Amino acid sequence: MIRGKMDSRRRSDIWMHFEMKSATHAQCNICKAVLSFRGGSTSNMRRHLSSKHPTVMLQQQHSQNPATTIGQPSAVTSPVYSSSTSTNFQPFSIVDDRGFREFTKALDPSYVLPSRSTVSRQLMPDLFQKIRADVQEKIKTAPAVCLTTDCWTSSTSTSYMSVTCHYVTEFKLQSNLLDCFELTDNHTSENLARELERIATEWTIMEKIVACVSDSAANVKKAVGEILHWNHLNCFAHILNLIVRKGIQQSQIQEIIRKVKAIIEYTRRSTVASAKLRETQQQMGQPQLRLKQDVPTRWNSTYYMLKRIAEVKDPLISTLALVNPQLQTLSLEEWEMVKETCEVLQPFEEVTVELSAERYVKIVMELYPSIYQPIRNMVDILMAEIVKRLGGIEQVSLLADATLLDPRFKKHAFLHDRHAEDAVTRVVGAASRSLRPLPLATSSTEEGEGVPQANPSTETVPVIWADFEERVASLRPGVQNPFTEAMLEIKGFLSEPLLPGTSDPLEWWKSRATVFKKTCDVMKTRLCIVATSVPSERIFSKAGQIITDRRNRLSPGKVRELIFLNNQLFWDFFT
Repeated sequence: MIRGKMDSRRRSDIWMHFEMKSATHAQCNICKAVLSFRGGSTSNMRRHLSSKHPTVMLQQQHSQNPATTIGQPSAVTSPVYSSSTSTNFQPFSIVDDRGFREFTKALDPSYVLPSRSTVSRQLMPDLFQKIRADVQEKIKTAPAVCLTTDCWTSSTSTSYMSVTCHYVTEFKLQSNLLDCFELTDNHTSENLARELERIATEWTIMEKIVACVSDSAANVKKAVGEILHWNHLNCFAHILNLIVRKGIQQSQIQEIIRKVKAIIEYTRRSTVASAKLRETQQQMGQPQLRLKQDVPTRWNSTYYMLKRIAEVKDPLISTLALVNPQLQTLSLEEWEMVKETCEVLQPFEEVTVELSAERYVKIVMELYPSIYQPIRNMVDILMAEIVKRLGGIEQVSLLADATLLDPRFKKHAFLHDRHAEDAVTRVVGAASRSLRPLPLATSSTEEGEGVPQANPSTETVPVIWADFEERVASLRPGVQNPFTEAMLEIKGFLSEPLLPGTSDPLEWWKSRATVFKKTCDVMKTRLCIVATSVPSERIFSKAGQIITDRRNRLSPGKVRELIFLNNQLFWDFFT
């Protein structure tokens, strides 16, 4: 009987692409995703086809209305083509490429490709405005946001500035590019502050900004902290870079690095040496690994270079002895120092990747005492730089509060109990300010007049009274003190078991949101803070793929649209 009812409802052509699994769920025949539908509505399945399998929707439209697409661009594929141009870094001129035109003709002879002018001047701007409006609506729901910013100069000597936004909504950390635009003025603090303020105003987030993360450049720090009066946080990855760079600047370490670079340069330049190295690796039963060259601006590239040459030590020594015995190589002592240098730097690399400094600083402190003086000197310098640049990190209020509210860490991530208690006090204060007093309780008299009970105070209770207020709260049944409620919430939160380090803290908060309601509100203003300005730097990595020799005439305005669409559409269409 149920089967007969389901079959009678399958009249829509959408069922050509779905298989009914139950009365409320259907499975896509293409990607096997299971979608829900209720009341016979197929809109959810149609949206799935439109976003995940647009060519199927196009084919379906052609079969229904073949005459509507002859001689004109399709209303379905034009936006898809525009998004493909953005996400895949394709030039607008691809519509003029003979091979691409033949390919689209083979797919659908009736479809007419839009001209490059139509794509550039109509389709792309329309899609940009639509996606931008959608992102603005999403950010409106954010209770607080954290910004990152950075500047970059393209291969065409055009200066760009990027600003990204990070926020917690529906217990997910969301990230969006707000803008990546040409910066025509000098990079003074005043000009940077003006642009940041303009973007914050355009996106109506001025009152929601809890912090702005950037590198340690003085002009940015002044623009954010002194002019705009926002909370400025230094990029953690940039701090690590400064620490490690200082540690490996010793003359003996630099001499080893110089020799390693010379070996790598020779091996990569010589086809004979490269071929012999691969052959030797194969003979020794080792994987055929290529040597890596470092990049001066990134310390971890030096780590990768040293780590790789240590991995191919034996086949490399054999290869160089055969093809170029005169090349200056490393001594046995220097090979050992390369190995120990990698072991010293490995925790810093893991911190850079994981962005969890709390668990790794101790590893560096407990490193074995090396027999080589340059290694001991490097460890001492690294530790001194850690204390200098990160010694007061627990006193940075926003970072301390965020650590406390992370169910993986809480108080246990603090080295000093006093700083943990300071964070508790701040969180309790913020939670109590978000609490609102309950309506006055009344009791009816014979005359029907309401007699007001004690008026709950809305003032924050001093810390010295916190313990007393907590103990006597049950003795005042008619009073709801915001500070006491906040204290009880944070006490309950801290008594919960710690989460494993790999768990998602926002998922945990989602399950406890109704229990720790006001503490959860404070959490949303702290766990939106990102540790680095890498999101802004990553934007420029994509920009480098857009502004190429083939596309060096793109206007800054068009680059702005392409970068924005690439950042947004990649996650919308391919995740």
